[in-house]
Amino acid sequence: MRNEPVMQFYFDFISPYAYLAWAALRKRGERVTSTPVLFAALLNHHGQLGPAEIPAKRRWLAKDTTRQARKLGVPLGHPASHPFNPLTALRVSLPEVAGDAQAEVIAALFEHGWVEGGELGDDAAIVGALDRRGLDGAALVAKTKEPAVKEALMKNTAAAIAAGVFGVPTFVVDDEIFWGSDRLEDALAHQRGELVVHDHEVADALAIRPSAQRRR
Repeated sequence: MRNEPVMQFYFDFISPYAYLAWAALRKRGERVTSTPVLFAALLNHHGQLGPAEIPAKRRWLAKDTTRQARKLGVPLGHPASHPFNPLTALRVSLPEVAGDAQAEVIAALFEHGWVEGGELGDDAAIVGALDRRGLDGAALVAKTKEPAVKEALMKNTAAAIAAGVFGVPTFVVDDEIFWGSDRLEDALAHQRGELVVHDHEVADALAIRPSAQRRR
C-alpha cells in the first residue's frame, strides 16, 4: 500500500482561485499543509502582472470565478476592495502566529473576504473577522508586527519560489507542481500515484530551442 505524501497548499487571500481551492479542499476533507505566500512577490520574481492588473483578464476572471463557484457549489462574494494589501492576513495565518488554530484563522479570513464581502486589507476588519470566529483577533494581529513573523512570511515565499512556484493557488505533491484551483483533481491523482509524468517524458519538449523572442 502506497504511503500518500501530504499535499502542500500555497495560497494568498488576494486570489479568488485560492479561495475556490480552499473551499474545494474543505468540502473534500483533504489533509494539506497550508502555506501562505505573498503573490505579489511571486509575480515580481517572474516578471508578471497580476490578473487584476490586466483589464480584459479582470473582466474574464469575474465571470470565470462565478462559474467555478457555481460548479463547486460554494458561495462567492467579493472583498470590499481588490487588489488589497494582504500582508496582515497572510502573517496572521502563519502557524508561527495561529498555531493549532491555523485552519480556523484561514477559514475565518477566506469567508470574511470571499463570502461575506469584508475587507481583507485592514487590521481592524481582520481582528473583527477573527473575533467573530471565537478567536482573539487583537492578540493574533499584534503578533503579526513581530520581526520574526514578517521574516517567516518572506521565507515561505522565497522557499516557494525556489521550489518553482509561480502563482497561487499551487498544490505541491512530491515536489510536483499543480497550479490553479482547476488542477486539484490532478494533484490528488498524483498523490495516489496516478497520472504521474516523469522528467524523461518531457525532456524533448523542454529541449526545443526558440527561434524568436518576444520583446519585453
